[in-house]
Order: sequence, then structure tokens, then C-alpha cells
Amino acid sequence: MPRVPPQGLLPPRAVDRRPRPARTVFLAFAGSAVLGTLLLLLPEASAGERGPTVVEALFTAVSSLSVTGLIVVDTPVFWSAFGQAVILALIQLGGLGVMTFASVVGIAVVRRLSLRSKLTAAVETKAVGLQDLRSVVLGVLRISLMIEAIAAVVLTLRFALAHQETWGRALWLGVFHAVSSFNNAGFALFSDSLMSFWDDPVVLLTTSGATVLGGLGFPVLMELRKHLRVVRLWSMNTRIVVAATPLLLVLGTLCITALEWNNPGTLGPMPVPARILNGFAMSAQTRTAGFNTVDTGAMDPATWVIIDMLMVIGGGPAGTAGGIKVTTVAVLFFLMLGELRGAGAVTVFGKRLSRAVHRQAITVIVMSVGLIVASTIALMLLAGFSLDATLFEVISAFATVGLSTGITAALPASAQLILVALMAIGRLGPITVATGLALRRRTVLYDLPKERPIIG
Repeated sequence: MPRVPPQGLLPPRAVDRRPRPARTVFLAFAGSAVLGTLLLLLPEASAGERGPTVVEALFTAVSSLSVTGLIVVDTPVFWSAFGQAVILALIQLGGLGVMTFASVVGIAVVRRLSLRSKLTAAVETKAVGLQDLRSVVLGVLRISLMIEAIAAVVLTLRFALAHQETWGRALWLGVFHAVSSFNNAGFALFSDSLMSFWDDPVVLLTTSGATVLGGLGFPVLMELRKHLRVVRLWSMNTRIVVAATPLLLVLGTLCITALEWNNPGTLGPMPVPARILNGFAMSAQTRTAGFNTVDTGAMDPATWVIIDMLMVIGGGPAGTAGGIKVTTVAVLFFLMLGELRGAGAVTVFGKRLSRAVHRQAITVIVMSVGLIVASTIALMLLAGFSLDATLFEVISAFATVGLSTGITAALPASAQLILVALMAIGRLGPITVATGLALRRRTVLYDLPKERPIIG
């Protein structure tokens, strides 16, 4: 007589067949990266006689898909129009999210989503429920296209009228940089990124504005669209992001501008208004876009430390920004504040914080710090660059920023592959990657005795 499992428990095979959204998102990202790599390896993708190596193509594909912006070859020189179009498509795909894009296609073709599609899209968009997922996915698409279109029009007009580009070239530049800005990608079709436009407030403010909006996160943008003037209806997530974003922008602007004020390699030669403008632009780009308006490699190492911290924090969740997210840092801050006050529960803006969120925030931070430290040591052993430059590169890759001190192309292939892994993990999130790679989930049906070690 066959054994019947206890009520409420599933046999092992049934457990293994459960949908695993995190793993699906991870595999979809990996498949898209492979496809992008193969497209960039085509002869039509490169402009010169020499085509990319496999590592160069893979690095560029993952950097585009993870909306990072780190490069190992000069984008406008090395890649042809076809190659640049592939990069642009990967940026848009990565900004929307691979599974979110697949959901958009599913809605357009079959007018409905399967349960598996709903689960994977919910993981990627950080949706709370599945009932309104269709509107969430379509809302993400509408917001992305609207902001990108507005930025593209402004940039196209500016490139054509103020910088004497032909209308066809201006349109391509406008669209490419608008998509790259909103998706916080940092890819530019100028060899010096945006350094040539240090005195153009229209270009710098438009790209910075699109970057900040993309970094707020889609849940915040959709909530602000509905309840912009009714603050009491804002969720805790929206309140944290809206409060933290301008604070970090101002602090970043003040620190970068002050530290680089007299630096002859960065802000020093500029007039005062341009110093402030470029200080603000660089502060916005560290919130994980990656365009640079001054030579990052010429900055003072103290400025690198400030940028390191801003890159690690990143932007809002479920958006195009990277980093550990401002909400994670805010949770840790309020957790520390509550502990110092001896409070029994942690409160944020008049709401009690779930204890599960405490564990999540601590897990993300500990995993991120461990990954950054281990990767920095590995790169120093493989490449031999200084600690400050190597740490900057590692954080830029993990936080999907794309700023560089200029050592990316000089790294050996093994070190570049480490950066590839960091960019992928940074875009998907440490917990999502760890869950996606896990072979099984185990439910513990008992509690162990409780005991406290001495802390501090």
C-alpha cells in the first residue's frame, strides 16, 4: 500500500515543481545576456576591422542589460550603428526588466498572463499583489516611454540647434541618451561621455532629470501620478524615497562641489555657475546613471569615497537605479534609531515596520558588503591597481553605476568577468540571485531553544 504524505505536506517531486519566480527571472536575464553577446559578436556589430572578443561582447551585453554603463571598448568608435542599436535595445530591456517586457508582449499577443508570468513579473516589479499586475506592467511601460520621449525631444532639439548636428544624427543622439538616462545606464555616444557639455545646462539638466526620475522607481512614479498632492495617501515606500532623494542629491552636490572646487583636473578651471552645475550633475549621476561631466579619474580620492557611498545607496526599489536602495538604508537607520531609543517596535512616518523587513535589510547589506570586499580583494590580486581605484570600480559595477577611474579596459579578462558577475548580481539583487540559484527550499517545522550572545 503506497504511503500517503501527512496532510499539509507535499511529496518532494511536487515541491520541486512549484514555480520559482526568482530563478525564472535569473535565467531570463542570463538568456538575454547570452543573446546580446551573440548579436554583438556578429561582424555587422563592430565598426572597424577588428571584432570584439567574447569577453568584450559579454561585458558590453551585461553592462547594457544591467543598465550599468561600464565599458571596455569605446562605444561610439568601436560599435557600428547596428551594434549601438543592440546596446540601446538591451538597455531598454534591462530598464523595464526582462520578465516585465515579456509580460508586456504577453498582454499584447494573448491579452492575458499565465500564473507563472504573473509571479515572475511581480518579483521583478516588486508588486504587492497579483490582481492589478496587468495595470502595473502597462503602467511601467507608459511611464518609461513618456519620460524617454520628452527627454528625447529636448535633447534632439538641443543637439540640432545648439551643437550643429544634422537632424538625423541629433534624433539618434537624443533618443539614445534619453533612453540611457532614464534607465540609469550611462552609455554615451561620445568618447568622453558628457564632458564636452560641461557648460550646457540643457543637456546636463535633462539627462540628470531623467536619471533622477528613473531612479525613483516605478511604484513611486505610479503612486505620485495618482496622489501627487495628497501626501497622506502615500505609502511608506514613497515617503522614504521622496524624502531621501533630494537629501542625497543636495548632500552629494555640496560634497562633490566643495572637494573638487579648486581641482585643476575637474571643476577648478570652470566659472562658478558651471562648477555648481557640474557638481549637481555628478551627484545625480552617482545615483546610478554613470554619465560623467568631469574626468572621474582626476578627482580627489576623498571625492571617490563620497561617490562610493552614494553609489552603494543607489536609488528607489523596482526602478532603473541600482545600489542597495535608499529604502534599505532608511530601514537600517530607523532600526538603529529605535534600538538607541530602546523602543519595542521600529516606526517610520507613523507606521510600524515589519520585523521581516528588518531581516531583509540586514541580509541585503551584509551580503552586499561581503561581495564588495571579496571582489575588491580578488581584483587587487588579479590586476594590481590601488585599493581606492579598485574599490571604486567594484562598487560601480555592483551598484550598476558605470562611473570609472579609467581602469576598466586595462583589467585582465578574469577581472572583467568578475565585474560581469557583479553587474548581473547588482541588477537582479543579491537575494534574488541567491534564491534563483538555490537548489531547493526547506521549510523548518520546529523551533530551537532561544539564547542571546553578548553584543558589543
